[in-house]
Amino acid sequence: MKLLLVTGGTGGHIYPALALAEVAKSRYKELDLLFIGNTDRMEASLIPQCGYAFQGLNASGLSGSIFHKGKAVAQMLIAYRKAKKIMKEFQPDAVVGFGGYVSAPVMLAAVALKIPSFIHEQNSILGTANKLVSKKVDGIIVCYEKVKKEIALDNVRLLGNPRATLAAKNTFNQEYFSSFHLLDHKPVILIVMGSLGSSSINEIMQDVLPHINKDYQIIYVTGKQENTLKEAFAKYPNIHVEEYVEQLSIMDKVDLIICRGGATTAAEITAKGIASIIIPSPYVAANHQLYNALCLEEKGCAKVIEEKDLQADVLVEAIDCILKNKNKLCEMKKKAKELSYPNASNDILDWIDDVRRGRL
Repeated sequence: MKLLLVTGGTGGHIYPALALAEVAKSRYKELDLLFIGNTDRMEASLIPQCGYAFQGLNASGLSGSIFHKGKAVAQMLIAYRKAKKIMKEFQPDAVVGFGGYVSAPVMLAAVALKIPSFIHEQNSILGTANKLVSKKVDGIIVCYEKVKKEIALDNVRLLGNPRATLAAKNTFNQEYFSSFHLLDHKPVILIVMGSLGSSSINEIMQDVLPHINKDYQIIYVTGKQENTLKEAFAKYPNIHVEEYVEQLSIMDKVDLIICRGGATTAAEITAKGIASIIIPSPYVAANHQLYNALCLEEKGCAKVIEEKDLQADVLVEAIDCILKNKNKLCEMKKKAKELSYPNASNDILDWIDDVRRGRL
């Protein structure tokens, strides 16, 4: 099996691609895998660090001034030609695009070369690059019923995010969890705002967290501001401040997570069946974190609080409403689990194999 994955720009696009690659490695006895991404974004360093072959292209979004748009179109044409050259040399059996502007020219090149082609949409609204190629590729893989209905094409399947497969397989680490010195009989709240944390949330939380019930044990993941915030919360024994936490290793003992609304986070918390309070980042394109979060809230497994509305009384009320009502908490966990796609990676690879066989 020769598989080409194209992804770039943000972790939301990159981590699902890496998750699919991980499962593909264990599925196929002979696998030749190549990634394509931007030369100047996080994938250019992250993907080789994970041990995968990587080819870089230059691509940017069609926004801004006329000059910038013209430059972006020129980059796309150059990227398209380079992608065709790479594919002619690599001879992939299938190409899967995970979004980001670099994805569009590569997927168009795959279609032109008649290579089985698939795109994966992690969010509840179709991204610009995926929208551009959606009517040309063999398959569109989505994670939300909402976007499946909106696309309204025959080649759309609701298969979920490959990150859910890794999350579902990840086992609880008792030794690691014990290092936080938490009490078994008290609820555990995990607060995490992405791998780098959020400076705006960190500032707000200094006013909010002291008002939360002292019987709730809080693991607060702050990112780089750990030292400053450890001092701020030093007098609160129920608040444990950490720069980084291996959250999948402890989530089986987390009663409630307070988090952002990114696609990877949504896949992981549903795979683990965790009740959530989601504070979507207002700083992402197309406000897709809000729409992701609202989809989860609509299904009954999450409570959404926009950052502009985040105040002590609002968050305290939301937490108490969930943790003081055991029936509600159990129902939210059940609803979250119902939205998970633990077999996402293998279901995606099954579809790819079916299309490949149909082309032979």
